[in-house]
Amino acid sequence: MSFKNLAVKGKYRPQNTYKTLKESYIYRSLWERRFMLYCDRCDKIIYWTNEEYHIPYFSPEDSKWHNYYPDFYIKYIDKKGNIKEKIIEIKPASQTYWKVNKAKWKAAEEWCRQRYYEFQVLTEKELF
Repeated sequence: MSFKNLAVKGKYRPQNTYKTLKESYIYRSLWERRFMLYCDRCDKIIYWTNEEYHIPYFSPEDSKWHNYYPDFYIKYIDKKGNIKEKIIEIKPASQTYWKVNKAKWKAAEEWCRQRYYEFQVLTEKELF
């Protein structure tokens, strides 16, 4: 079975609008759409949003500062009943080795650490 992350763009309209602030969100892949559906339906997710935060990072490709917009922010209840916050990026496993992505994620890890958030990259290995 193939899990291609097709470059499909569309709008997702949450059914559980109490979990979000926007009426709709843009997804840029079927994997992102699938994660939106999960966030919308999962009882443990209190709040979620898409590309809401920007994180400055220094790019090794052009030696300049840029802004990184992670795919998701979620506020959720963990297995122990604690409320947690997490920034999530969805990428194909083949792109996890790219230098620019590593620079973005290093900046995101530090940004999250300062806010007591978690940071996680989800690939097809975790999504399927």
